[in-house]
Amino acid sequence: MERRYSLACHITACTLVFLFSAGTVLSADGGYRKSLFNGQNLDGWTVTGCQVEVNDGVIFAKAGNGLVRTDAQYEDFVLELKWKALKATKWDAGIYFRFPELPAGKTWPGRYQANLLAGQEGNVNQLPGAKSKGLVKEGEWNSLQLTVVGKTASLRMNGQDAWQAGGLENRVGFIGLQVEVPGGGQFQFKDIYVTELKHRAIFNGKDLSGWEGGGQEVTPPASWAVQDGMLLCTGKKGTWLRSKEEYGDFNLRLDYKLEEGGNSGVFLRVPANGAHRGRGNGVEIQILDDAAERYKKLKPYQYAGSVYGIAPATARVGKPAGRWNTLEIDVHGTTYRVVHNGVLIVTADADRFPAVSGRRLKGFIGFQNHKTQVWLRHLRISVPTGTPVK
Repeated sequence: MERRYSLACHITACTLVFLFSAGTVLSADGGYRKSLFNGQNLDGWTVTGCQVEVNDGVIFAKAGNGLVRTDAQYEDFVLELKWKALKATKWDAGIYFRFPELPAGKTWPGRYQANLLAGQEGNVNQLPGAKSKGLVKEGEWNSLQLTVVGKTASLRMNGQDAWQAGGLENRVGFIGLQVEVPGGGQFQFKDIYVTELKHRAIFNGKDLSGWEGGGQEVTPPASWAVQDGMLLCTGKKGTWLRSKEEYGDFNLRLDYKLEEGGNSGVFLRVPANGAHRGRGNGVEIQILDDAAERYKKLKPYQYAGSVYGIAPATARVGKPAGRWNTLEIDVHGTTYRVVHNGVLIVTADADRFPAVSGRRLKGFIGFQNHKTQVWLRHLRISVPTGTPVK
C-alpha cells in the first residue's frame, strides 16, 4: 500500500505554484526549501559524460553529451533555477526530473524532460498538454519554476504560467541538467533551489531548539554546537544529541560531512537513554569515513549507511572526508530503507533480518558523539498521514 504523507494532498500543483510565487507558505507543513547548488563546486551532484565547470556562482556546461544529476531523489517538489543559452540560435538542453538511475550505456534518461530546445523551452513531450511558446528571453537569463505533485506537473517560465499537465508515472526520481553541447551549444545554470513539499525542518540552523543532550541534564550540551547554519559535533568528550520528541514511522533526510577518520551515527526510535543495540531498543544507521585506514578491517555491517550490527550496506558510496554526503532513511514498521548519495544501499525487513523484529517502533531520533567532528545540515522529516510530527 502506498503511504500518504502529511502534505495536504488535495492542494493542486497550480495552487502550489501560486502560493510559492506569492512568497507565502507552500502547504500546511511549510515544505522544506534548500539550495541544490552552492555556487562554489558540485557537491551534491554527479556528472556523467560531459565537461562542466563552476565559475562565479554559475554551472557552465562546457563540452560533451552528458548529465549533471542530483545525488538525492525527490518525490513532490518545486524546482527553481535560472538558465541561459550561449548559442545564438538552435540551442538545446533540458531539465530532467523524476527519473531513475541511468541504465548502463545510456547518455540521458528516457523521461521526464522539460525541454530547453529553441522554440520548445519548458515543454515535456511525454505529458499531453505540457507545451507553451513565447515566454523565453533570447540571450538572457530565464527563470524556470517546475512544480511536481503526485501525477501532476506545472511550469512557470519567467514568472508566467506556461502549462499544467497530468500523467506522471514515476513516483520519485532524480533531478538532472542535460548537457548537449555538440548539438545544442553551451548553457549556464544558476540559483538552483528545491522545495520538498512533504518534508519539514527538524533543525532550524540557528540554535538547538528541539534538541537536548542525551543522558545528562546539560542543555545545550557542550559537545554540540551550531556553526554557520550547520549542526556540529565538536569532537569533544560529551553526550549524544537527542530530539525532544518521539517518532514512529518517518522519512528522514540530511546531509553530513566528516573529518578524516570521522565516525558517528543516526539513532532511530531509541529510548531516552539512547540504547540502540539489542531487543527492545532502537537502531543505529552508521555514519563513517569508510576510506580511513583504521576502518579497513571492520565487519560489513559497520560501514556507512548500514543498520549497525544488523544489515550491511550493499555498496560503499561515501564521499571523501570533507565532502558532503546525502542520506535518506525511511522507517516503516520493521522495515528500514537507506539511500546514500542517491544509491539504495539497505532494505532491511524482518524476513531477511529477523533482528529488526524486536526493535522499538517509536522513540527518539539522535546523533552519536564518537569524539570526532561531524557536520550535519538540511535535517528534515516527513511522517505518514495520521502520525503527525510532534
